[in-house]
Amino acid sequence: MKIAILSPFHPYRGGIAQFSDTLYAELQKEGHEVRAFNFTRLYPDFLFPGKSQYAEERTTADTVDNIRILDSCNPASYFRTTAAIRDFAPDILIISYWMSFFVPAYAHIANRMKKRCTVIALIHNAIPHEPRPFDRPLAKLFFHQCDGFIVMSDYVRNDLLRLRPDAKYLLHPHPLYDRFGKQADKEQARKLIDIPETAGHLLLFFGLIRDYKGLDLLLDAMPQLEKKGFHLLVAGECYGDEKKYLQKIDTLKPGSVIFSNRYIPDKEVPLLFSAADALVLPYRSATQSGVASIAYQYNLPIVATPVGEFPEAIGQKGTGVITKGNTPKDITEGILHLFENKEYYQQCLQHIEKEKQTLSWKHFTSEILRFTETI
Repeated sequence: MKIAILSPFHPYRGGIAQFSDTLYAELQKEGHEVRAFNFTRLYPDFLFPGKSQYAEERTTADTVDNIRILDSCNPASYFRTTAAIRDFAPDILIISYWMSFFVPAYAHIANRMKKRCTVIALIHNAIPHEPRPFDRPLAKLFFHQCDGFIVMSDYVRNDLLRLRPDAKYLLHPHPLYDRFGKQADKEQARKLIDIPETAGHLLLFFGLIRDYKGLDLLLDAMPQLEKKGFHLLVAGECYGDEKKYLQKIDTLKPGSVIFSNRYIPDKEVPLLFSAADALVLPYRSATQSGVASIAYQYNLPIVATPVGEFPEAIGQKGTGVITKGNTPKDITEGILHLFENKEYYQQCLQHIEKEKQTLSWKHFTSEILRFTETI
């Protein structure tokens, strides 16, 4: 089968590019003819809150040959991209969607391709975490150009159905990432990333730092947690003002919080997750989380607030703790519940092993192809 994927790929950084790289590789591994259509410009620099849109280096996981053709801000490139996809003549066109900023390009291309192939929107977020008034009407415009949809949480599925009630969709949980390398010895990992030998349980907050991810809530929980020997490793680039986080860290015991405010390259991911004892997701809002998938790869239980898909994907699966709410007190109690009951912690590890067996990329891609046959 011929499959086109329109999405950010390497050299763009972040979870969506990594997801698309892995999807491409798995489809190709299964014998399909796959072509990746990438962006020449994803965001204008003045709209991008981070230091760079690009990965600093290429890793062994980045094996995708892609055609950089779509400029999100240049309508002429919409026509060029459509023509290039038409020349490839795919049976299926998969378009990664997560933000309404891309609707002018995406709607144009989907509208012109839907008579030639099956157009599938792979929706990471139907509505952004930090929504604006125009997000819903623009998303609705694009969704009505698509034949089917792939969603990875009930939360996103419900958003989709509010915008397009007749949508045909596949609901499949986020597959587990296996692209970052093997788990390392915990003590050695801690030494390599300069975690103090006196550190007790090490909590990990990982990924791009946005307001909705609630790092400030976790830092407000640390005064009680540091009294019990907990340390916190914050690893990710801050999108926005870092001062509010640094001010909170300054009030804590020196060394109890290690703040690595930068984009984390793939090669460092195994050390960070291997060094930690739990991943904390203190989010104010969420859909699903790719970071949780990385945690499972490294056998790391999760403490998460009761938002988005977390209660079902983590709480019901027994792979961690869902807090009662998203206050610092709730987060503190959830973390203590995980670590003060050794038997429960071990049960979480057992449930993670079960998840790793069921959420494979091979199963995900097989379900996608089975779904497209029904449309």
